[in-house]
Amino acid sequence: MKEIPQISEAEYEVMKVIWNNEPISTPEVVEKLSNKSDWKPNTIHTMLARLVKKKALHARKDGRVFIYTSLVEKHDYVEQKSKSFLQQFFGGTLHSMVLNFIENDQLSKEEISELKNILSMRDKKEGGK
Repeated sequence: MKEIPQISEAEYEVMKVIWNNEPISTPEVVEKLSNKSDWKPNTIHTMLARLVKKKALHARKDGRVFIYTSLVEKHDYVEQKSKSFLQQFFGGTLHSMVLNFIENDQLSKEEISELKNILSMRDKKEGGK
């Protein structure tokens, strides 16, 4: 997996808009983010510029606007953040996290059932390995 830049929570909101709509122009990004946040256009422009500088986005000039496409795959970013979260809080092990949720009664019966189904389907898919 290639090096993934550090992306702040606010920048992640911008990235989600890009991932869901790319290629997308600056005015479209501003419109979509303005509809779901109270960010001013200048704030959004600044975050777009930061993401380009971090090499998370590619910007191509098209007339008077920029068109953005991602240089970071959403799947890769989520995978990296998940591993980082597990390492930081649970020593890198998934079972420690799940055990923590179970021991602290943070999983409903429905969620436990869903986990069992996912594991069962995975087991069948792998031929019971």
